[in-house]
Amino acid sequence: MARKPNYGFEKRQKELAKKAKKEEKNKRKQEEKLQESPESPESPVED
Repeated sequence: MARKPNYGFEKRQKELAKKAKKEEKNKRKQEEKLQESPESPESPVED
């Protein structure tokens, strides 16, 4: 007898992949923004 697919696990994996992709995109956008204008007041202060 074939196993029953675990749709909950598949959905969770898909959500995690989507979240990771979104975070990577935001990180890349933020880095590009900092490269364009490093003296902008929105840039985080480094210690």
